[in-house]
Amino acid sequence: MSMYYGNIDEANLTRETLARLGADTLASLILEQAAKDPGLAERLKPMIAATPPDAGGDEGEPPMVGTSPAMQKLYGTLRKVSATDAPVLITGESGTGKELAAIAIHRRSTRATGPIIPINCAALPKTLIASELFGYEKGAFTGADQRRIGRIQAADKGTLFLDEIGDLPLDLQAHLLRFLQESTIDRVGGLHPIKVDVRVIAATHVPLRKAVAEGRFREDLFFRLNVLTIEMPPLRQRGEDIETLAAHFAARFAQESGTPLRKLSPEAMALIRRYGWPGNIRELIASLRRAVVMAEGPWIRPEDFGLPEDAAEGAATSLEAARRGMEETVIRQALATHRHNVKRTAEHLGISRVTLYRLMDKHGIVNAP
Repeated sequence: MSMYYGNIDEANLTRETLARLGADTLASLILEQAAKDPGLAERLKPMIAATPPDAGGDEGEPPMVGTSPAMQKLYGTLRKVSATDAPVLITGESGTGKELAAIAIHRRSTRATGPIIPINCAALPKTLIASELFGYEKGAFTGADQRRIGRIQAADKGTLFLDEIGDLPLDLQAHLLRFLQESTIDRVGGLHPIKVDVRVIAATHVPLRKAVAEGRFREDLFFRLNVLTIEMPPLRQRGEDIETLAAHFAARFAQESGTPLRKLSPEAMALIRRYGWPGNIRELIASLRRAVVMAEGPWIRPEDFGLPEDAAEGAATSLEAARRGMEETVIRQALATHRHNVKRTAEHLGISRVTLYRLMDKHGIVNAP
């Protein structure tokens, strides 16, 4: 069956197919064929909801893959926030795909025809952040031999993605706050404010509430950014998605390197299920890329990944990690049960609100439904 040129056969829409096919594309195909089968759209509605938004895969970035409950919830949230123009704050551990989420939001938004400009706030030299963000006028400083627009202005009519916003210096946070409040920027050396129409999506692995409490992040900027919040699930919470991801990237890297397509041995599959993946998808991708190159014979084996010898008995199986995982799960479930009411959740858990906030920061839990 050709999903793109033939009729949709709902019996053939497997988990693997859904993981590869974006919901936007699937919805378009269903609309084309609804005239032939009026009940098709209604029957496939649950499948569309469980399928990732079209993001990644065609511009060098890895695609958003997965059908676990955690990812299905994420896909639904992405679609909701894409329909608005409010600022978005994406939180989560390093390597969970925060930039992919930002791309998915942009591509589904009314700004999809405009640019999406990414800025890694942690990678910019402190002396250059202002000129990179806001641009500069000719003669503003030594070496400024011509006017240059900044990245914020380059994102006009589109989306500005501020990655690792928690690492932005305090003095630049004040300038960014003014931009968010007034939608204007001042170039370095400029005399007049410049109007810019940009949607801001920020991302961080740093618990910003804790950073605010410690004086490392402005509270007013936090509330400006924390309008719509998305929390990216870590790989260890995504269940069978890891098998889908492993098969996907093993096939992709084999094609890229021109090596034979090898399947993961049962022992290798057991290893990737047990390992805690502290680097999340980024670590999985790096390990699979190595495994595809190092593997010999028809199978990818555990030793091909280059993981620590005790990987299978590491963080994922230690008593401390199990305790942390259970603690995080209990807190999330209690918050959901009490509709994210902190006071009721704390009472339910038998702890103070201060302790609950501390535990939420510890596990990177953002109190948003």
